[in-house]
Amino acid sequence: RRRGLRTFNLEVLTPEHPFYEGPAVSLTVTTTDGQYTFLAGHAPIVMALTVGSIVIKTPEGETIEAFNSEGFMEFGHEITSVYVQACERPEEIDQKRAEEARRRAEERLRQKQSLSEYTQSKMALARAMARLSVSSKTRRR
Repeated sequence: RRRGLRTFNLEVLTPEHPFYEGPAVSLTVTTTDGQYTFLAGHAPIVMALTVGSIVIKTPEGETIEAFNSEGFMEFGHEITSVYVQACERPEEIDQKRAEEARRRAEERLRQKQSLSEYTQSKMALARAMARLSVSSKTRRR
């Protein structure tokens, strides 16, 4: 740990497994209003999360960036909890599968659909695009 850094306890949970549990220096999440970064000492808040990326900075100086699906975050005094349907590190993302999902979703959006089907297709496209974005950042480094 680097000295002098203020940290907070963070847990990022999916239905299948914990994605991250431990101290964090900062947490960046994607909400309906854009991206927000939270630091230790932030006032308690609950926010809805949209499909995007989550970035965790650890006290050791590591940056963990991952794809996340929809969910919510609760920043509390004792612990900050993020609950998402899925959270995947770039190396866990199957880029070919995500590209195929993107193509399928774009094709479905071109077809006549009910409002419900249209919304599902838009969400599928958003998930595929977020996965591709997160996985390509790591490959460029």
